[in-house]
Amino acid sequence: MAVLSIKNGIVSRSMLVGNEPFSPSSFESIQTYTGNGTDTTMTFGSIPATYSSLQLRCLSRGVAGASRITMRFNGDATGYTTHNLSGDGLSATALGYADTGYLYLWQSVADSSWAANILGAAIIDIHDYASTTLNKTVRCFAGMNNNTTSTYQGVALSSGVWIDTSAINSIAIGFDGAAFTTSTTFALYGVK
Repeated sequence: MAVLSIKNGIVSRSMLVGNEPFSPSSFESIQTYTGNGTDTTMTFGSIPATYSSLQLRCLSRGVAGASRITMRFNGDATGYTTHNLSGDGLSATALGYADTGYLYLWQSVADSSWAANILGAAIIDIHDYASTTLNKTVRCFAGMNNNTTSTYQGVALSSGVWIDTSAINSIAIGFDGAAFTTSTTFALYGVK
């Protein structure tokens, strides 16, 4: 099938005829972590300050009842506030945590008692991470589904702030003290 470029009138078989080259991604992989079955925390360290923001992509499964990701920046244990809105198809729940030692990101971790192929999934965006004049904001979209009752399925929107203007150079992640199973993967990307 021939394609006519509106831009310059060239006819070609290529859908990109007459257009600028397509760059498939503005994300660069920084680090990846895979659980080993015993670690209860993991840290992305030495994060370069060369991106506009960061994104964490997570497939997660924890041991012993974990249901949320906890997150801390630069080892600091103060100044975190999180808001969560979650739903399971039957009801919605709103939770908030003010001035805590972590950000709490709900509905992001599957429990190890569930079938082996079930994982929680989350995409976490960290804005202005390299700024030294702004507090750091985080947003997360997460979900999990055990294919049983509404108690074990749902989606959640979380937002949080770390009241600190320091540039983020490390991110520590946990599952409320539960270990990460070997099927857990965290991938940190820098957004150009």
